[in-house]
Amino acid sequence: MQGLKRILTAFTLAVCLSNPGRAQQQCTNGFDLDRASGQCLDIDECRTIPEACRGDMVCVNQNGGYLCVPRTNPVYRSPYLNPYSNIYPPPPAPGPVPNYPTVTRPLICRFGYQLDENNQCADIDECASDSHQCNPTQICINTEGGYTCSCTEGYWLLEGQCLDIDECRYGYCQQLCANVPGSYSCTCNPGFTLNDDGRSCQDVNECTGENPCTQSCVNTYGSFLCRCEPGYELEADGVNCSDMDECSFSEFLCQHECVNGPGSYYCICPSGYNLLDDSRSCQDINECETRNFTCTPQQTCFNIPGEYKCLDPVRCEDPYIQINENRCMCPAENPGCRDQPFTILYRVMDIVSGRSVPSDIFQMQATTRYPGAYYIFQIKSGNEGREFYMRQTGPISATLVMTRPVKGPRTIQLDLEMITVNTVINFRGSSVIRLRIYVSQYSF
Repeated sequence: MQGLKRILTAFTLAVCLSNPGRAQQQCTNGFDLDRASGQCLDIDECRTIPEACRGDMVCVNQNGGYLCVPRTNPVYRSPYLNPYSNIYPPPPAPGPVPNYPTVTRPLICRFGYQLDENNQCADIDECASDSHQCNPTQICINTEGGYTCSCTEGYWLLEGQCLDIDECRYGYCQQLCANVPGSYSCTCNPGFTLNDDGRSCQDVNECTGENPCTQSCVNTYGSFLCRCEPGYELEADGVNCSDMDECSFSEFLCQHECVNGPGSYYCICPSGYNLLDDSRSCQDINECETRNFTCTPQQTCFNIPGEYKCLDPVRCEDPYIQINENRCMCPAENPGCRDQPFTILYRVMDIVSGRSVPSDIFQMQATTRYPGAYYIFQIKSGNEGREFYMRQTGPISATLVMTRPVKGPRTIQLDLEMITVNTVINFRGSSVIRLRIYVSQYSF
């Protein structure tokens, strides 16, 4: 081999190839990817390739390749040449070293990075530079050395498309849910209000503030109820209260008359009665005892329920003579007394209107019993309505029985006759009780 021959077997520069569709970095021949730094580094072929140069050629590594030069070439010194080898003579004395230009290795960044002004590899923001390949329904999210296509909140990625998530299917709302594109809206039923979390509902106390009811308000879960005070009833609208007419419920609330008032009622009694402490019963005022009457001194005050009567003194009609204040007698020696009762006794009594029947109201009996005599009792006059009859209760007694209800006010006068019959002495005579019955206006 004549002269210095330079044989350049391979000298290439490494460049990074990028594939828009792939995120993996590749280096050209003569370089290898350093995963730690992300850069393409030169491969030292003189170390990695066995017998890279043959014969008298020496391997000299270059950036991206290597050279095979003659062993005696003073310009290239191979680091793999043994200076003490017996095969080759020792090199000549070193002379001046030629000033060759230094070959520098260019810095190459991996995919997704680029050199900045400080000659450092910096991440490429594909989203900001609009160099991403996300479709219009997606959003671009920059990452170190790349980017990610994602969806906004409320959407999910399905086969490259962002589809709306129906949050209502997953019970996001406590009560009512309305799905909208990319989101949802929670509402509450009437009577509830939406809490600050936008999902749960809280009961509204309608009874606070302005009362929706005319009287009492009771809050319930999700609503309210109106209540009325005693004496009032709730109307059909469920809000207003109207007065309850207690008097229409029963005729037994008051003994006499019921008067309805706002939310209540009260009882009143007729003139001549006082209302008792039970606020419903009436009690007769005895004007004769309280001397609240207008009778003359000659008259007698007779109290009846609700009023009184002024009774005139008894005056006996001829041929009767007065024995005492209430008894008249017809003398036997007087021819005019032959067919008349021997005595007439005046009595006065009272009964209430509508008294229940049959009812025993008066008793009559003989005061003297003679041997061989028996007695007959009967109503002689005044019973035209057949409201009474005499029931004999013993040999010398009988009872006046009321058989039909009598309504007042009314005055009834009955002559109750007791006939005495004595067969031993062949005697027949009679006595009369002239009974005046005052029937009051009321049943109490």
